[in-house]
Amino acid sequence: MTALTQRSGTVAGTRYTAYDQGAHLAQWSVEGAPVVWVSEQARYAVGEPIRGGVPVCWPWFADGPDGRHRPAHGFARTAPWTLVEQEQGRARHRLTWQLTGADTDGLPGAQTYPTHFRLALTADIGPDLALTLAVRNTGDDELVFEAALHTYLAVGDVRQVEVLGLEGAGYYDKVLGRHARQEGPVRLEGETDRVYERSAAVVVDDPVRDRQLRVTPVGATHTVVWNPWADKAGAMADLGDQEWTGMLCVETARVGRDAVRLAAGQEHRMTARIETTDRDAR
Repeated sequence: MTALTQRSGTVAGTRYTAYDQGAHLAQWSVEGAPVVWVSEQARYAVGEPIRGGVPVCWPWFADGPDGRHRPAHGFARTAPWTLVEQEQGRARHRLTWQLTGADTDGLPGAQTYPTHFRLALTADIGPDLALTLAVRNTGDDELVFEAALHTYLAVGDVRQVEVLGLEGAGYYDKVLGRHARQEGPVRLEGETDRVYERSAAVVVDDPVRDRQLRVTPVGATHTVVWNPWADKAGAMADLGDQEWTGMLCVETARVGRDAVRLAAGQEHRMTARIETTDRDAR
C-alpha cells in the first residue's frame, strides 16, 4: 500500500498533522489537548477519505444539489494536491496546497466536472487555526460549485455540549427531512445533520473539557452541524463504536441555492478560523 505524504509540526504550543492527499489537516492540538479531531480508525490510504480532521468538500457537498453526485462530498478530498508553499516561523506555520483540473484526471466523479479551475488550501497554524479555500476560474466559461470545510471538533461528550450562535436561524434537518427554526442553543440528543442558513461565529460550549471552541467563517453562507450518533457510527468501519461521543462537526459551507458562480478569471475565498478559550473567560 502506498503511504500518504504527511506534514507535521509543532508551533506556539500547538501540534498538527496534515496530508497532501486532499490538502487534509487531520489533527490540531493546543497545549496537548486535541481541538481538530480524527478517528482512531481512520484510513490513511490512497483514494480513501480520512475520517476526521478538516476534509475539503468540493465541487459539491454531500450528494450535490440534485442528490445524484458521486462520490459524496466531491473529489477534492481524495485528490493528489501539491504542497506549493511552506513557511515555518517561530509563532506560526503556514502551508499551502494547490490542485488544478489537470491533477484530477481519472478520479471518480471528476469526469463529470469542468477542468478550468485552480484550488489553493492554506493552513495558517498557531495559537489559533485558519483554513482558507481559494477557488479560481481559469477558463472562459462560468464555474459553479458548492464547497465546505468539514471541520471535526474534539469535545468531551457531545451529549453535554451546547452550540451557541445559531439561535433563530432556519435550517434543513436532513435526518427528519424537514425545515425548522432553531430555538435556543443547539443541544444534540440523537443523530444530527442540519444545514443552517447562517454564517456567523459559532461557539461550542464544552463543560467536560471546560473550554469553548469558536468557529468563525468568512465567505460562507451556511453552517452544518453533524454527528452520526450510536447506530450510524456502529455501521462506519472507519469510526470506533464509541468515538462519536468525542466529536462534533461544525462545518463552514456554501451550498444549495448559494452555490458559488464564478465568471472567467474570478476567485472565491472561504475561511474557517478556530479558536479555543476557557469557559471562565465567557
